[in-house]
Amino acid sequence: MKEKTTENVKAAFLGEAKAYFRLLAFAEKALEEDIPQIALLFRAIAEAERVHATRHLNLMKDMVVSDTDTNLEKSFQREKSISENEYPRFLLEAEEEGEKMAALAFGQARDAETFHAKLYEQAIYRVIRDKISAYHVCQVCGYVTDKKIPDKCPVCGAPKEKFKTIDDEKMGS
Repeated sequence: MKEKTTENVKAAFLGEAKAYFRLLAFAEKALEEDIPQIALLFRAIAEAERVHATRHLNLMKDMVVSDTDTNLEKSFQREKSISENEYPRFLLEAEEEGEKMAALAFGQARDAETFHAKLYEQAIYRVIRDKISAYHVCQVCGYVTDKKIPDKCPVCGAPKEKFKTIDDEKMGS
């Protein structure tokens, strides 16, 4: 793709991805307010935005998706960078401004990203391609483990009921 179109596709992807998550949050709020039809509307349009984002991502695939070894290495480097550079800065600035909830979210995200980097590093240095095992994701802070679900999340302390299992049966969803 040419330069302007490439930039526009990237911007469209980011906009659609943000809209997807924003609309899901709006749907949750509508349910809290006991307005199920509006929640369905938000969820339906969120799904449409996901379709748009996926189409834009597919246009960029040649630019952002490489072979699996390269994708693992890039993912490891990104997780390491965000956990060591960006989140510590976000956390410090939130603390300086007295924003306790944001500081908590940034601190937990930083810690979870550190675990993500470790999982990528294990994948890079160990042959795990033939091993199919489930991963468990804390739905409060984003911590991921390939071990059994802990009684309490090591990052945020959430109980094991707050974990979602991602396994080979859910690959298509």
